[in-house]
Amino acid sequence: MRFLVDQCLSPDFAAVLKRAGHDVVHVRDFGMERSPDADVLELARAQDRTLVSADTDFGTILAQTSAARPSVVIFRRMTQRRPGEQAALLLANLPEMSGVLDDGSVVVVEEGRMRSRRLPIVE
Repeated sequence: MRFLVDQCLSPDFAAVLKRAGHDVVHVRDFGMERSPDADVLELARAQDRTLVSADTDFGTILAQTSAARPSVVIFRRMTQRRPGEQAALLLANLPEMSGVLDDGSVVVVEEGRMRSRRLPIVE
């Protein structure tokens, strides 16, 4: 899969995904460490990458704009996990997630559970 890793996750996280054979870039690779969330989302969309973050604002932006892309994986309540453990959790659940991510979704990964919401989000 193609991933863009947000600033709030370590470049080490991105490196683990890359070693597992995925096409992964970190926002630092583009000098976008302090870029607005909307710009990070646009980069992910333009490059057809799934954005991986711990920032819940991305889901809010997608809902407010009724965007159908990019897909986003959000890690929540995982402060005790190290980058390698976070990446291992993503990789272990990727077979289950890949279909919904390909279709355009927000996937929230929490300790012990995962949930997804198809894009666009319309209330």
